[in-house]
Formats: sequence, structure tokens, C-alpha cells
Amino acid sequence: RLFAVIRFESVVHEVSYPSRHFILKVFQCLQGDLHEKMYTGIPRYYNFHNWFDDRAWYPLGRIIGGTIYRGLMLTSALIHRILHFVHFTLHVREICVFLASLFSSFTVLITYVLTKELKDDAAGLTAASMIAIVPGYISRSVAGSYDNEGIAILCMLFTYYLWIKFSSFTFTEASGDSISGFYGISGI
Repeated sequence: RLFAVIRFESVVHEVSYPSRHFILKVFQCLQGDLHEKMYTGIPRYYNFHNWFDDRAWYPLGRIIGGTIYRGLMLTSALIHRILHFVHFTLHVREICVFLASLFSSFTVLITYVLTKELKDDAAGLTAASMIAIVPGYISRSVAGSYDNEGIAILCMLFTYYLWIKFSSFTFTEASGDSISGFYGISGI
């Protein structure tokens, strides 16, 4: 999954939507850095969500909030902020390039845990190794592919795991499953 980055360089390599997502993410981070003293996180998100980009789809432009994958942008922003909070400065490009590969490794782990919950350890290892080598998922989770498919499978599997794990929901467990499901839908 990291072959393109090792062979060439660390860049978002798909032309259409992933490049637009990356440009929007860079704008969001720059806006956050420029307006750090004026805004907290919530108004900054609303400014980004209500932004009208007059440079895209020229001459019509587009409203950003209705045409982006919010979960993808929020995940990148959260990782970027957490890394900066612990004084590990990483450019937003690196986060966007490696996000799909990082989440595909988490997908292997959650597949193991989900299948182990359903059957046993051997089935969990088999399912985890199968999802690690599925060609359709590899093509959508390579480094440099900054699109929603990189996080969507993890979100769905994690929601299924929480649903099966807590079959008799308490309020706290149901809240966790609801948040996981909402995150998956917002990222898809």
C-alpha cells in the first residue's frame, strides 16, 4: 500500500475528487492557523462548512459544505490537531497521503476482533488476512488515495462490531454504537 510513496513521492496521486479533498483540507488547516486567536473549533468548522468556493466548477462555483465528505475532513483535522498538540509537527499533506493506509491497518484489526467475536480465533485470523489482501480494498486504501473509501470500511465494520458485542444495549453502549454509525455515515 505504500509502494507509490516509496517509489515516487508523498503526494495525493488521484486527480479528481481526492485532489479536491486535499486542497480543501489544506485550506481548512490554513484558516485554522490564521484565525486561531479569533475562533474556537466550532465556528471555524462552520466557516469552512459554509464556504463558497468560486474557483471550483468555474464559472458557477460550489458550496463546500454540501459537496464534501465531512467525516474524511474531520478525521484529518482531528489527527492533525492531536499531533500538533503533542508537538509532533507533521504537514497536513502527509496526514492526507497516509490516512487510507493507516485506516486499512485498523480495518484488519477490527475484522479480526469482529470475526473472533462471531466464531473463534482461527476464523478471526483468516478473515483479517483475507481483508488484508483483497484487491478491491487494496486499490482504495493505497497511500496517496485521499478519498472516503479509505475510512468507510473501517467505520462499517466497527459499527457492526459494536452492534454484535453489545446485543443488550445500555445507554452508554448504545451511544457508542450511534456515534460510530454517525461517523461512518458522515465519512461515506
